[in-house]
Amino acid sequence: MPDTSVPAPLAGLRVIELGQLIAGPFCAQLLGDFGAEIIKVEAPDAPDPARGWGAAKKDGQSLFWPIIARNKKSLTLNLRTSEGQTILKQLAETADVLVENFRPGTLERWGLGPDVLHALNPRLVIARISGYGQTGPESAKAGYASVGEAKGGLRYMIGEPDRLPARAGVSLGDTMTGTFAALGTMMALFSREKTGKGQVVDAAIYESVMAFIESIIPEYALAGHTRERTGPILPRVAPSGVYPCADGMVIIGANQDTLFRRLAEMIGADWADDPRYATHDARGDNQLELDEKIAAWTGEHTVADVLAQCETNAVPCGPVNTARDMLEDAHIKAREAIIRVAHPMLGEVPMQGVFPKLSDTPGRVDHAGPALGADTATILSTLGVDASEQARLRNKGVI
Repeated sequence: MPDTSVPAPLAGLRVIELGQLIAGPFCAQLLGDFGAEIIKVEAPDAPDPARGWGAAKKDGQSLFWPIIARNKKSLTLNLRTSEGQTILKQLAETADVLVENFRPGTLERWGLGPDVLHALNPRLVIARISGYGQTGPESAKAGYASVGEAKGGLRYMIGEPDRLPARAGVSLGDTMTGTFAALGTMMALFSREKTGKGQVVDAAIYESVMAFIESIIPEYALAGHTRERTGPILPRVAPSGVYPCADGMVIIGANQDTLFRRLAEMIGADWADDPRYATHDARGDNQLELDEKIAAWTGEHTVADVLAQCETNAVPCGPVNTARDMLEDAHIKAREAIIRVAHPMLGEVPMQGVFPKLSDTPGRVDHAGPALGADTATILSTLGVDASEQARLRNKGVI
């Protein structure tokens, strides 16, 4: 477990999170994992919909919220009111970072744009996450991860070639953008150490996705090649794919010549000297045929047997894990890649741990996602808002 006596690397950093759902909150989650104080702002009458998200619930409780809101404080504040906007400005004066993922122009309509906030706090870093970015002809459009994944070229390549594009079972576009926003925030903070000034971090979903599409743009522009959907394989990279076993499936990656020779010897085949498979290009020419032969061998063995043989022969191979498999995986346990966090209603909630791992100042999870407004009174008190004023604001629906 992380040493709680060692200050986390972002300890002392105050972050205001105005985001909702995934992209903005994931950015703040990453910062909170490494010690930043995260103050999540939600409207008292319209909290973050993520509080109810998840494919399954336990006792009516979201199993997504404890993760995406971990390490955060909850402040209710109606930013559509002048009094709520005034309090947000006071809070911004005390902060290092503000994260938001509203449609571009929303903060400006509330009188909370970067020009206003930087006048109050020139050192503030403002991370703005949106579907299309803060500028350009489409900037004002609503943008969700699914749309950004399509605009950025990722969706076109996912799935089987004879079917409509598929999607991953999670919101990749959101988490990709949240990650880039966190990276941009850290760059801006590093720059602030030299200049003393904050700045705006503009993170668009579609551009975050484009960062992951490798060389498909110059492949088309310079070579006239359009990558198509190829199912579970990469064309001409063989063998490297999913192979069925008697009781499940495995991934084998042995597309390098030396690895392929070891795989062939392990199976007891003379493929390594067969001109159809001896070189990378030859294996690419005969990829489907080669995969069928490997699948015929793996199909006669259990997952455990294939994994053991591949480990003995130094052939890269791994299981295709479900959540159940990951919870039982010895390596995942040893690395504490899944941790268990206390929750007042759910008991212990298993969730992915903090990553990446820092040797001297690791991050940690201190608590799961908070109840709505759990920290409102405490936070407002630090701004000089006394109990009677808080009661008045609560009666007016400001907090």
